[in-house]
Amino acid sequence: MGTKTVAGVDGRTWSVRRTIEWSVPATGDDFEHDVDGGRGAAVLILSSLFLFWVLLVVWTPAEVHIPWFLWLLGVVVVLFFPFRWWLRRPWKMVAETAGSYDQPAERWVGLVRGGSKAREELRIVVRRLRTQGTPGHADSPLQPVS
Repeated sequence: MGTKTVAGVDGRTWSVRRTIEWSVPATGDDFEHDVDGGRGAAVLILSSLFLFWVLLVVWTPAEVHIPWFLWLLGVVVVLFFPFRWWLRRPWKMVAETAGSYDQPAERWVGLVRGGSKAREELRIVVRRLRTQGTPGHADSPLQPVS
């Protein structure tokens, strides 16, 4: 979403950015992928549900009237999960510096789930760099990478 240049309290110039991750990276803590059906299963289930609802609407007798609020409820239910998926995408945050003549180069990387959480974490990282010279803090998702 754009790179922000921050002058650290120790004189180093830091580059801080956040980018959306479209695929969730595999980590050592995730074992669900062993039993997950993958995208193929999700496409099959969603297309089956879509076909079911199309057939239900097409085969409804003409004398049956479906109220408008049930149509609205159906649209809300259908759009809920894609909207939730969009809001909960992981964001990759990177803070890096080339260092200076007496300070080493550093690179800190971490994942934050959700756009608003990523914006807030970016503000915290910028504030910490300006006041303490390091992007990490006690609850920080950013970890140093060598």
